[in-house]
Amino acid sequence: MFEKHAALFLYAVSPVHMGAGQAVGVIDNPIQRERHTQHPCFAGSGIKGAVRHGYLALAREEGDEATLQKVIDRLFGPEAGASELHAGAISFGDAQLVALPVRSLRGGYVHATCPQALARARRLLGLIGIRAEWPALEVAEGQCLVTNPALLNGDKLHLEAFEYTAKASKALGGLADDLARRALPPEAAYDFFRSKLATDLVVLSDTDFGYFAEHAMLVEAHVRIDADTGAADPGGLFYTENLPPESLLVAPMLASRTRTGKSPETPAEAVMAQVRGALDCKLLQIGGDVTTGRGLIVAKLAEA
Repeated sequence: MFEKHAALFLYAVSPVHMGAGQAVGVIDNPIQRERHTQHPCFAGSGIKGAVRHGYLALAREEGDEATLQKVIDRLFGPEAGASELHAGAISFGDAQLVALPVRSLRGGYVHATCPQALARARRLLGLIGIRAEWPALEVAEGQCLVTNPALLNGDKLHLEAFEYTAKASKALGGLADDLARRALPPEAAYDFFRSKLATDLVVLSDTDFGYFAEHAMLVEAHVRIDADTGAADPGGLFYTENLPPESLLVAPMLASRTRTGKSPETPAEAVMAQVRGALDCKLLQIGGDVTTGRGLIVAKLAEA
């Protein structure tokens, strides 16, 4: 039974490729998506692996790796094939999309979201005991809710090649302020990005947002190089999909006492504290293409 709960906000600072395997479409290496919404997501197993790796890297910096490896095994569970097997004390759920950067005619880009994404995020926070006073919002197709008039051309908001009739919403301002405070670290280096999320959060209809969630990803062309000639390999062109930088997702994180079967066991409060110290407001790498700078995210923990 998991006794401690938290919400893990994941803010992308580089393109992120959490691969879904090969596909039969135009994109050879697509990212993970939810089946029912087609929104990008991160599998909980991938998050747990990234956090475990980050914890191990921290252990190497602090020395005495053998001792800290035992701590990692108690928190995350031992590796497959270990002599002693037991469940870990930390669980991560799948990360769901909260806001997506979309190119804007004014302001460079906006953080786009929709009532469905906000409602799901609010539900997740509520389930782990975090009370978010977010109002229920309704938006018709072809319209949007904004708080920053500087984004508009008259009463129109232009995103990519699309035009939306904008309506001012005071309720959205309070929601965006609260989200920015919870989702991004308090350090001065993130002041601009907290302000951007708070002022330039735009709510589209579920249908309009769904289009951007499916078609506004970063798609990169790659060419295989022939090892003998050093030139492009004929037929070696392939396309890789990435979640764009400035995307925001949230996942549940649960902690229990350690379950090694040996006394003394570490209580859930101490387990959460240990992981918080290695995770909260830290830079992590998640997904593939790490050697090309992909997968950099900033983690922010929100607890009840």
